[in-house]
Amino acid sequence: MESKKYTKLINFLLEELAIPAAAISLALRHVEQTPSLLPMVLWQYGLITVTQLNQIFDWLEVAS
Repeated sequence: MESKKYTKLINFLLEELAIPAAAISLALRHVEQTPSLLPMVLWQYGLITVTQLNQIFDWLEVAS
């Protein structure tokens, strides 16, 4: 994932979905090698709901 889009994704998570920065930071530590897995890691750790996961995927589809 390109860094500009990745930054926009982080901002979307923080501002639109109100995901706590600590939750995003935790997930980022687990996806250093593959940043595109960030939404799945957030969900796997119970940091977002399935509804939020779907919102992220919808956002990623439009942002592409």
